[in-house]
Amino acid sequence: MSEAAREELGAIRRSIDNIDGGLIYLLAERFRLTTKVGILKSLHNMPASDPEREARIVERLRALALDADLDPAFAEAWFSFIVEEVIRHHQHAASTVAIDDWLPAPQASPEE
Repeated sequence: MSEAAREELGAIRRSIDNIDGGLIYLLAERFRLTTKVGILKSLHNMPASDPEREARIVERLRALALDADLDPAFAEAWFSFIVEEVIRHHQHAASTVAIDDWLPAPQASPEE
């Protein structure tokens, strides 16, 4: 392999590494938000899964994948994997979170 090809390969790999890092941080933020959803669902006795919403998201992601020239089946498989993990987090949150930590703080009365 020529030196120019090695340099190009290195540059491409650095870009891939940067994208991978971004994906990890985006996934972490997504899980922080879905954990909040799970806690709210737990507080209000809602099921961990919402099949209707999931179906709408799959439809949207498949369309986005087509637009991005990505295999829609891959996008759907990726989303299914994420949803399984989110539901696991919701179930864990429902069984371990202290409800008082998530209830709104009492408001002071105007006389106070």
